[in-house]
Amino acid sequence: MTKEKAKAKEKEKQKKPSATSKGKKKKPISKKFYEKELFRLQLELVKLQAWVKQEGLKVVVIFEGRDAAGKGGVIKRITQHLNTRICRVEALPAPTEREKTQWYFQRYVPLLPAAGEMVLLDRSWYNRAGVERVMGFCTEEEYREFLRSCPEFERMLVRSGIILIKYWFSVSDKEQERRFQSRLHSPHKLWKLSPMDLESRKRWVEYSKAKDINFAHTDIKQAPWYVVKSDNKKLARLNCIAHLLSQIPYEDITPEPIELPKRPSRVGYVRPPMSDQTFVPDLYGNYDDETEYDDDIELDPDD
Repeated sequence: MTKEKAKAKEKEKQKKPSATSKGKKKKPISKKFYEKELFRLQLELVKLQAWVKQEGLKVVVIFEGRDAAGKGGVIKRITQHLNTRICRVEALPAPTEREKTQWYFQRYVPLLPAAGEMVLLDRSWYNRAGVERVMGFCTEEEYREFLRSCPEFERMLVRSGIILIKYWFSVSDKEQERRFQSRLHSPHKLWKLSPMDLESRKRWVEYSKAKDINFAHTDIKQAPWYVVKSDNKKLARLNCIAHLLSQIPYEDITPEPIELPKRPSRVGYVRPPMSDQTFVPDLYGNYDDETEYDDDIELDPDD
């Protein structure tokens, strides 16, 4: 065999993945990397927020998906360092008897942003294509009308200047079951388990069919669906926030460092006696403010 043929064969061999690399598992994301990257993305969100306000943008971000898919965790991380006057979260309860008689989209219109605002919808008008359809809370005619009118409604929003971004959080049957079991045995999570959540476990296939039909009608060019794989919550959060940042072109308009003015002297001011005020009981007064806490302790690894 010539040297040229031997080199060509070696190159070809390197291109092909080895048997061990094919089945090689991805290493788990480290807590240190996750927290560092999350904070970096959150700083970018702060820059995006400033740009949205300055440019008068109107942004709507929809979060949909199965129960326990991780929507709330992502929303919490997005808003953690943002100004609630600019970026707000809306999560409507079940409609009242009066609202049930309104045009379906009517109760959502007041939630839409004005210039310089971002609105995160934790569930949205897509309730009709999901829970209402599967649980029989709407008629067949109402459901069909939603599939016809929803794309037109969203196109109208986009034409009006609203930036509409839609996320669907996809969680596997096995992982959803694990998260439900975790909630059952966690007192601080029990509120997350509603009778509707438990019913959804029994109707996995029905919800899958409803999602497929929904996508077929509402995955439009003007407002496409973006699917977030969420079996790994930490990766889902990083991927979703990074993608959100990529969907809205923005510039860093962070102001120059601010210099605090000196406080004027207290001439002419006499503080009233401390005994005239009612203080919160100091239950933790024995602890030192400088105490270092163990950063490795996680009360809830899933949060």
